[in-house]
Amino acid sequence: MEVVSIVNFGIVGCGFIAGKHVKALEQIANARLVAACDSDQKRLISFTEKYDISTYENYDEFLKDPEVEAVIICTPSGSHAAMGEKAAHAGKHILMEKPFVLDLNQGKNLVELCKSKEVKLGVVHPNRVKPVVRALSEAVNGGWFGKITHTSAVLRWNRTPEYFNSTAWRGTRELDGGILFNQAIHNIDLLNWLLGPVDEVFAYGATQLHNIEYEDVCVCTLKLKSGALGMIEAAITLYPENLEESIAVFGSQGTAVLGGKSISRIQEWKFSKFSEAEAKIQAEQLNNESDPAGHKEVIEDFIKAITRNQEPLVSGEEAMKVLYLIKAIYQSIKTNQPVKITTDWRVNI
Repeated sequence: MEVVSIVNFGIVGCGFIAGKHVKALEQIANARLVAACDSDQKRLISFTEKYDISTYENYDEFLKDPEVEAVIICTPSGSHAAMGEKAAHAGKHILMEKPFVLDLNQGKNLVELCKSKEVKLGVVHPNRVKPVVRALSEAVNGGWFGKITHTSAVLRWNRTPEYFNSTAWRGTRELDGGILFNQAIHNIDLLNWLLGPVDEVFAYGATQLHNIEYEDVCVCTLKLKSGALGMIEAAITLYPENLEESIAVFGSQGTAVLGGKSISRIQEWKFSKFSEAEAKIQAEQLNNESDPAGHKEVIEDFIKAITRNQEPLVSGEEAMKVLYLIKAIYQSIKTNQPVKITTDWRVNI
């Protein structure tokens, strides 16, 4: 019988997304929340008043807590790299909220540092564990589509001025990063994970409605290494509310479209290897499955990575792949030119 090891977690950054992690930790038998850290004392107290845990306003002091074995980083995106480096130097395992980091060199340095310090580094991409996404992964990897001709990842959401005004870091290039990093990254990750790598991109971005430092609409064409073509559309200008987050794959022997407001349902599911009735039954069964608690599955997997010394579901190296893609898209927007993606590519935006 396997011995179940309890892993003690600390959370840094007590905003909205931290609540999802706490809820997940409460449902995991071999996980324990022992500490929380936030520089905003009021937010820290509000977040932790229900829990008997240690609280810290200073991150360095938080990292000195010997009870904390793993750190969940939920701070603004632009702070991830520096906070991750400090955690690695302190010998803490790191589970990073999306996006991983905003800078390629910082990302590579953090991956290498975690290896040298022998700490695990994972990134939160819970869409990968959804039943409909797992089914699409099986279809792609099983060759159900025949020759894949093209694909698309679409995010059509709404973000109000109140959303950006609610906290100072939102809408800034330095700490927020842009809609490809903040809102669309999960969808872009799925496209790259399922159908990548991408060879070349050409993109346009524009700030149409919001008073922010980056684009609120982006469209991008892709050439995949496989020869297939692709498209990414990301917008936070939809009126009056979120419309859809979808991913579609088309091939000589199959068509699949996953959609809903947050990729939760199969909208098209047709393959030559199944009759129309068989494919319909598959789609209905998958659509009737409730979405798992994504953060819970991600944390459970991360605990296994720690206790069994294996790679997490999305490692730092895996997260670098989507970082390369997003940085290439931003480079194309900046230069108005196609951008090839290579592993030795360097860019500062």
